[in-house]
Amino acid sequence: MFDIIQIPAFKDNYIWLLRKGRQAVVVDPGDAQPVLEALARESLQLTDILITHHHADHQGGVGGLLARYRAEVHGPSSETITGLTQPLQGGETVQLASLGISFEVLALPGHTRGHLAYYGAGCLFCGDTLFGGGCGRVFEGTAEQMFASLTRLAALPDETAVYCAHEYTEANLRFALAVEPGNDRLRRRVDEVGLARAKASSTIPSTIGLEKESNPFLRCHVPEVIVAARRRVVGVTDGPAVFAALRNWKNVF
Repeated sequence: MFDIIQIPAFKDNYIWLLRKGRQAVVVDPGDAQPVLEALARESLQLTDILITHHHADHQGGVGGLLARYRAEVHGPSSETITGLTQPLQGGETVQLASLGISFEVLALPGHTRGHLAYYGAGCLFCGDTLFGGGCGRVFEGTAEQMFASLTRLAALPDETAVYCAHEYTEANLRFALAVEPGNDRLRRRVDEVGLARAKASSTIPSTIGLEKESNPFLRCHVPEVIVAARRRVVGVTDGPAVFAALRNWKNVF
């Protein structure tokens, strides 16, 4: 198995460094410097870079890493990715020989048109599609696409560890409580996250099971969530419409 090292970046980003022996793979390096420091500190050789989407805070450090290491760059073929050597569309399997593992590539349009996630070894690296307690904004795709992408993630095993790219959980859960104040599991999670953040501890990774219990964007079928959505948009019933109402509400929350 491999180790996963969390590298904070910018205000609230997480870069993920996967390590086995002296080999390493990095996911969404928006900034090269903290990654270079971690690689040097651990005496690691970078072999691969996994990119979920084209936003600068996810791939802005690729050039700096390639200046020091000869690494393969895996990312969405439909987006402009620095140094891309392994273009992906979703449906492929990425073989990471340095770690002795493979990841299934999931196409998750919504946040961006070509957004990808990497799933394997019980782990999901999902960029800005699914967050702790929330989901990404719909910038380039449609609400219907984002809902379908989240539904696909919700179908993964409950024990799947969710490694998203931002520390947004506390703020997301404030919105979740506004949507579903009667959810006891959500209330407990709010308390747990509040204690963690008071200690400056990370709330990531989460799990698919936890998100299904407390994240409103994975609960668009739940009566209380539907009622909350109808307070924003009269008459919504189906999942995509409920999701769109919630996402638009969250945008101004």
